[in-house]
Amino acid sequence: MKTYSDDVKVLKIDNRVFYLIGTAHISKISANLVDEVIKDEKPDCVCLELDKKRYESLKNKKKWENLNLKEVIRKKQLSTLLINVALASYQKKLAKKLDIEPGNEFMSAILAADKLNIPIELCDRDIRITLRRTWKSLSIIEKIKFLFLSDDNKNFEKEVDEKLLAELRKTDVISKMISDLGKKLPSLKRVLIDERDHYLAEKIKNSSGNKIVAVVGAGHMSGIIDYLEHDKKTDLKEIEKIPPISIGWKLVGWVIPFLIVGSILYIGINQGLVEAGENILVWVLANGVPSMIGAIIALSHPYTILSAFFSAPFTSLTPIIGAGYVSALVQINYAPPLVKNFNTVTDDFTNVKKWWTNKLLKVFLIFILTGFGSAVGTYFGAFKIFSNLYRDIG
Repeated sequence: MKTYSDDVKVLKIDNRVFYLIGTAHISKISANLVDEVIKDEKPDCVCLELDKKRYESLKNKKKWENLNLKEVIRKKQLSTLLINVALASYQKKLAKKLDIEPGNEFMSAILAADKLNIPIELCDRDIRITLRRTWKSLSIIEKIKFLFLSDDNKNFEKEVDEKLLAELRKTDVISKMISDLGKKLPSLKRVLIDERDHYLAEKIKNSSGNKIVAVVGAGHMSGIIDYLEHDKKTDLKEIEKIPPISIGWKLVGWVIPFLIVGSILYIGINQGLVEAGENILVWVLANGVPSMIGAIIALSHPYTILSAFFSAPFTSLTPIIGAGYVSALVQINYAPPLVKNFNTVTDDFTNVKKWWTNKLLKVFLIFILTGFGSAVGTYFGAFKIFSNLYRDIG
C-alpha cells in the first residue's frame, strides 16, 4: 500500500478500505493529491463533498447569471441566497491569493474518475437545505455576527499561502478552528459542521464498492472518522427537514397584529372615528417612513421607495411576507441586475461601496434596510397605539 501525506487517512472497516482525503478547498496541493490518489488506487467509487446543485454549479461557470431572482423572492429565500453569496465570496477571495479556482480538488476528482470510468457519489446534503437550516438556527444576534465574520479574518487573509493551508489541513489545527467557531456561533457549527459530518459519513458508508476514495474538507475529517470507526447511524431524513416555525412564534406573528387592529377598533368605538383615524395614521407613518428611509439609503428605484412606504404598514400586520421581500421584488422589476453584476457579486460582496453599485447586492441591501426599517416602525407604532389605548382605558 502506497504511503501518502498526512492529509490522507486510510480506514479499514469490515473488509472495506476508505481513503479519506482532507482538503483545503482553495489549495493546489489538495487538487494534485486528489488526482494522485484516485489514479494510484483506482477505487470502486469516488465520494465527493458535493450535492447535485453544487456539482452542476461547479461544472457550469455561469451559475449566478442563471439565477431566477423572482423565484428566490417568491419562495422567501433571499436570506438563504445571502449566506450562499457570503460564503462563496470569502472562499473566492482567499482562492484568488493562491491563483486557483475554489473547488478545484473536486474538479480534479471528477476528471480523474471520468477518465478511469469510476462512478461518482455526491455525498453532501442539498446546499439549499443546509443554508435554510443554518439561517433558521441562528438567533438575530448570531445572524449579525455571521455577516461581520470576515472582519475577524483580515489577518488570516493577508497571510494565507500554501504553507499555511498545509497547517490548516492538520486535524488538531482544524479542530481548534471549529472549536473557536462553535464558541462564537454554536448554531452555525452544529448545522454546517456537525450535521454534515454525520450526513457525509453515512453517505460514504453506504456508497458502493470495497475500495472508496472520499474527498472532503479537512474540517470534516475528524467527525467522519469518528462516525465510521464507531459505526454510528443517522436518519438522514431527519436532518434534511427544514425546521418549521414554532407554534409560539406563529401565535406571536398573528397575535400582535390582532392586538393592534383590535386596539384601533376599541379606540374608535370609545373615542370616535377621528381618534381611530389618528392612530391608523400613526401606524402607517411609523411603519412606512422608516422602511422608506431604508429604501432611500439604498438608493433604490423611485417605485421601490414608494412600495416600501405603502407596503410596510400592511406587511407588518401579517407574518406571511415582509416589506423587505416586497421592496426587493419591485426593485428587480424596475432595475434588474445585469449579467456583469452576477459575474462580479462574489468579488464585490466584501467591498461596502459596491453594495450601492452592484445591482444584485443592492437588492440584498434593500431587502435588509427596508425590512429593518419596517421592524423598527412596528415596535414604535405598536408602542404608541398601546399607549393611547392604555390612556383611554385609564
